[in-house]
Amino acid sequence: MDGVGSFGAGRAGSAFDPLAFIQQPQTILRILSWIFSMVVFGSIINEGYVNFDSETLYCVFNKNYDACNYGITIGLVAFIACIFFMILDMKFQQISSVKDRKKAVMLEIGFSGFWTFMWFVCFCFLANQWQRTTTDELPLNQGADAARAAIAFSFFSIFTWAGLTVRAVQKYLLGTDMTLFTTEHLDGTPQPTQPFPTAPGPETTDTYQSPPFTENLDANAPTYQVPIY
Repeated sequence: MDGVGSFGAGRAGSAFDPLAFIQQPQTILRILSWIFSMVVFGSIINEGYVNFDSETLYCVFNKNYDACNYGITIGLVAFIACIFFMILDMKFQQISSVKDRKKAVMLEIGFSGFWTFMWFVCFCFLANQWQRTTTDELPLNQGADAARAAIAFSFFSIFTWAGLTVRAVQKYLLGTDMTLFTTEHLDGTPQPTQPFPTAPGPETTDTYQSPPFTENLDANAPTYQVPIY
């Protein structure tokens, strides 16, 4: 992983390179996770429900609707999350604020780690319910291939999402090179402009000030005599 820049990305505002982006291990894991999730929920929706001599459809996993609903939900959320984080990865280098980059990486760590656990639960749940399913409950082996595909790709998704979690943790541990960002990028708020210093003027030593409302007296001016009546 490239350690230049902030959290594995280069300088903010750098040009986006599609070829380099596709070749990143994180992008490859993201695409695989997207495909695996689509296989899981697609298999269950299309062939995960069978009927037994009636119009009522039953879940292929031991007639347990919770198993089918859980697999569909986990797959759909993972499918949407892969698209969201793929877009975030593409826009990540355009984020100028270090705090926003850190939040994005922490969000990816939390979600990827949590969804790794959810895929593990999904695999265990589906495998357990499929093990309990008897051949009498699957006439002509209906939905067997779909069930096995959902279980297998749930298992594969555990490793792809675990890999995404590890990659996100590596990005977080890289931190940021503070020399690439200004103070405005660090806290997201512009710094106040400092006033220019004024040039020092000549210092005056004369502290005398003329009293207010005084007139300069002319020594040659005639004095005014008050008339006597």
